[in-house]
Amino acid sequence: MRQFELALRGYRLTTAEILYHMPDYPAVLQSFVWQEFDLAPKFPVLNKFLGFWETRLEGRLHSVRVAARGLICDAELKLAGGEFTLN
Repeated sequence: MRQFELALRGYRLTTAEILYHMPDYPAVLQSFVWQEFDLAPKFPVLNKFLGFWETRLEGRLHSVRVAARGLICDAELKLAGGEFTLN
């Protein structure tokens, strides 16, 4: 129920692929996939997570790729043409 309520408020399922430098081997990149409901295009939840990453974790960020898709979009919501009841 929580996810549906967030979708109605404009939140989208957001996936971010985060590439970061390994703390012990800075020349090596590691991939981390993050997924959460967030508001596009400013992505406040993702930005809060990245802020936490930069202040608390040792791996220096290299790049972040973001993809977001609304679970409910205009094309999926249609008015019903009629109401039918079955006994």
